[in-house]
Amino acid sequence: MAKMSDPLVIGRVVGDVIDYFSPSVNMSVIYNSNKHVYNGHELFPSSVTSKPRVEVHGGDMRSFFTMIMTDPDVPGPSDPYLREHLHRIVTDIPGTTDSSFGKEVVGYEMPMPNIGIHRFVFLLFKQKKRQTMSAPLSRDRFNTRKFAEENEFGSPVAAVFFNCQRETAARRR
Repeated sequence: MAKMSDPLVIGRVVGDVIDYFSPSVNMSVIYNSNKHVYNGHELFPSSVTSKPRVEVHGGDMRSFFTMIMTDPDVPGPSDPYLREHLHRIVTDIPGTTDSSFGKEVVGYEMPMPNIGIHRFVFLLFKQKKRQTMSAPLSRDRFNTRKFAEENEFGSPVAAVFFNCQRETAARRR
C-alpha cells in the first residue's frame, strides 16, 4: 500500500503517471551543475533551459537504465486533457554513471508551462538488456505506463519531480 507521506503520492505522480512502486536505485537530477531536483520543489523556467545531468547511483556497469522526463499537466493542471507531454528519453544508461553515457532517443525540451503550476517528472526504469528503442511519433499524449509496458520495463526503480510555472518579468530579475 502506498505511504501517504511519500512525496510522489502527495504530488499525485503516483496515480497520474505511474503506479506505486518501491524505489531500488538512487537517481540525482542536477541542472546547471548545482541545482538539484527534489520532490515538489519549484524551479523556474529560466533555471532549467539546458538539459540536466541525470546520475544513476546503483546497479553496476552491466545494468542499463532508461530515463523519461514528462509533464502530466498539459495544457494546465486543472484540465490536463493532453496528458502527458514528453520532454526527454535517454536509454542504455550504464549503472553508476550518468545520462551522458546513454543514448538520447528524444532530445531535451525545456519546460515552458503557460497555465498554472506543472509537475515535471523524471522516471528511471531498469532495462533487461541493451535495446534499440524508437522515439514516439509525438511528444504529445505520451503515456509512460504504456511505453514501459511496450518495452518490458516493469515498474520504475526511481522517480523525482519538480514544480514549475510561468515566470513573470519581475521574477526573472
